[in-house]
Amino acid sequence: MRVFHLSFRYKIPIWGGALILISVLAVSAALMFKAYEDLKEDVRISAEGLGGILTKTLFAPLLHDDVWLAFEQVNAAFHGRKPGNPIQPELIFVVGPVGQVMVSTAPEELPMLASLESLGPGYAELARALDRPIQEDSISYDPGSARRVFFAFPIREESAQVGTLVLAYSKDVFLPRFRGHALYAALIGALVLAVLLPLNWYWGQRMARPLVDLARRMGRAVHGGEDNTPREIYPYQDELGQLFQAYDAMLVEMRGKALLERELLQSERLTAIGRLASGIAHEVNNPLGGMLMALDTLRERGGLPEHAAKTLGLLERGLRQIQETVAALLVQARDQCRPLTPHDLEDVRTLIHPQVLKKSQHLDWHAELPESVQLPAAACRQILINLLLNAVQATAEQGRIAVEVAARDGGLVFSVVNQAEPISRERMEHLFEPVVAAREGGHGLGLWVTYQIVQQLEGRIGAVCEDGEICFDIWLPLETNQ
Repeated sequence: MRVFHLSFRYKIPIWGGALILISVLAVSAALMFKAYEDLKEDVRISAEGLGGILTKTLFAPLLHDDVWLAFEQVNAAFHGRKPGNPIQPELIFVVGPVGQVMVSTAPEELPMLASLESLGPGYAELARALDRPIQEDSISYDPGSARRVFFAFPIREESAQVGTLVLAYSKDVFLPRFRGHALYAALIGALVLAVLLPLNWYWGQRMARPLVDLARRMGRAVHGGEDNTPREIYPYQDELGQLFQAYDAMLVEMRGKALLERELLQSERLTAIGRLASGIAHEVNNPLGGMLMALDTLRERGGLPEHAAKTLGLLERGLRQIQETVAALLVQARDQCRPLTPHDLEDVRTLIHPQVLKKSQHLDWHAELPESVQLPAAACRQILINLLLNAVQATAEQGRIAVEVAARDGGLVFSVVNQAEPISRERMEHLFEPVVAAREGGHGLGLWVTYQIVQQLEGRIGAVCEDGEICFDIWLPLETNQ
């Protein structure tokens, strides 16, 4: 059924409303049935009380065939009768032993000595019921074809029965009173529904909304989307609140695990690439050194034509560039060297200044460093130069570059921020790998070498690209390098 596939926002209010409706209808039906039974009981008690009195007073007149006295006695029961009162009989009559009417309060309808069976279907059914001896003090009979309910009382003393007293109560008066009770119960039920159904809808929505939000959050988490839902969406500490807390804790664990797995994968990938690059660099260095020595020997001999000497210079510069690239692949940050000092930072600033002026860029320089820091100066200079060269090349003319170097959190922090074009998420994930550059046309070795140095110094490096800026943050521990 489709109703079972509805959202809890609708399913809970609908089922709750259905239960409320069924409960109200059941209670209203029970009240109406009880009112009907109470009314029948009132009529029965009234009939038994009146019938008990009349059977005692009618025995003697009927025994002596004094019909007039019997008529006066049954007619006296109508004194003070109020119209429309359902617990007062509408008709009283006496039936003889052979089924004939002996006395009646309505002679026109029930003539004296008339056979009861000849007076209509309802009376015929009553006559057949009275043919059987009445063993009890009274019987009640409700023929469906008649508009009255009958109560019959045997008129007897000891074993002598002289007739049967019948009290007839009108259904036309009885049913309107029942309808009044039913209308009252229906109004009460409608009032209860008018109050409970809106409350049920409100509480159903209030209970279902957190579940719907949780399902939406879990769907985004499964598909790798960001979950920006406020954590205080359900502030209570019941089972639903505990479910939200467990989900938040699980989400934090999943994100931490995913981040750790990504970092491990990136570290393993970079390590493998580093090993491969180092092996290639060692293999390239041997023939490269031989070619450079051959060029030096050829130049020392002299006597070369001008065009050959020019070509020889081009070859040497090309080989030297290859040698520098290979040397970058063989970087070793932990070589023994002097500690980093403020003069090293000023040297870097001096070296990079011409590049900044060439593109009319603005450089914000903030370097707060003690006299010396127990970190290898050459490695730190190379880190800062690589980041600044990338920043200068990636920043447009008259752009802004900000540099911060400070000792805090037990380490040395390098922060370089520059204006740049947005970098795709795929490229950001492979930013520190060789031949993957942050800008078009770069070879990516500078960032890869920087990453290798930071890893060897047991530091951390990260990059964030947002709001038209890219920020590189590096933290190098001081304790482990002293």
